[in-house]
Amino acid sequence: MAGELDLRPTKQRGQNFVTDGNTVRRIVKAAQLVPDDVVVEVGPGLGSLTLGLLDVVSRVVALEIDPLLAGRLPQTVRERRPDVADRLEVVTADALQVDGVPGPAPTALVANLPYNVSVPVLLHLLERLPTLRSVLVMVQAEVAERLAAGPGSKIYGVPSVKAAWYGEVTRAGDVGRSVFWPVPNVDSGLVRLVRRPPPPSTAGRAAVFAAVDAAFAQRRKTLRAALATWAGSPAAAEELLRAAGIDPRTRGEQLGIEAFVALAGARASATLT
Repeated sequence: MAGELDLRPTKQRGQNFVTDGNTVRRIVKAAQLVPDDVVVEVGPGLGSLTLGLLDVVSRVVALEIDPLLAGRLPQTVRERRPDVADRLEVVTADALQVDGVPGPAPTALVANLPYNVSVPVLLHLLERLPTLRSVLVMVQAEVAERLAAGPGSKIYGVPSVKAAWYGEVTRAGDVGRSVFWPVPNVDSGLVRLVRRPPPPSTAGRAAVFAAVDAAFAQRRKTLRAALATWAGSPAAAEELLRAAGIDPRTRGEQLGIEAFVALAGARASATLT
C-alpha cells in the first residue's frame, strides 16, 4: 500500500507505522476494550491498528493529519474487512487542534502516537474529550517511563504530574523498534491511563498546571526559589508553600498532584484577600 501511495514517512509528522500483527493484538488486548466502546485513534497511518480495533468495538474515529493517508484508510478497511467498514469514521485533522469528535461520545483513546507530539496530544485530548474513560497509547520508551513515574523519581516531571491530574497511569509493556516501518532509532512503550475525577480544586486545572510548570522550570532549585517569579518573590513563594503545607526547601519532583492542587489553591486564596 505504501508503494501504491508513493508514501514517504516524515520525521516532521512522527510517522512510524506498526507493521506487526502480534503487536497490534497486544495493543488491543492491553486497552481492555468492551464492545460498546467508541475509540479515538490518532495517526492511524496505514490502518493496521485501526483494523484491530474495529474487530472489537462499535466505532472508531480516526484522526489523521495526512490527507493522503486519511483518504486511503476507508478504502483499506472496505477491502480488508467490509463487514466492519461502517464502524469507521475518518477525520482529517491535527489532533492538537481537535475540540471534539463527530458522533457518539468517545470512551477510549487507543493510538500509536507520533513521537514528537505524544505528550501534548495526550494531554490535549484528555482535556477536550472528558468522556474518555481509558487510554492506551504507544509512545517513545523514555516518555512512557516519565508519564508513569511517581514523585521522588529522577524522571518524574511535568508530564507525570499533568497525566496524574486525569487518572492513574501505569506502564503496559515494552515494544521493540523492529515492528515499525520505517524502523525508529528508539524503543517504544505502552502506557495505560484509567480516568478518575480530578482532585478537588478551588483554583482549577489551568492554575494547577501553571504551578506545575513553574515548579519544574528550574528543577535543581528549591520550590522557594523556583516559584519566586510565579508567586511574585521568594518570600511570597515561601508564604504560599507554607499555606499549602509544603516545606519551602522541597523540590518539585517530590510533590504529587494533590500538593500542586493545594499550592494553586493557596495562591488563589491569597489573590482574593
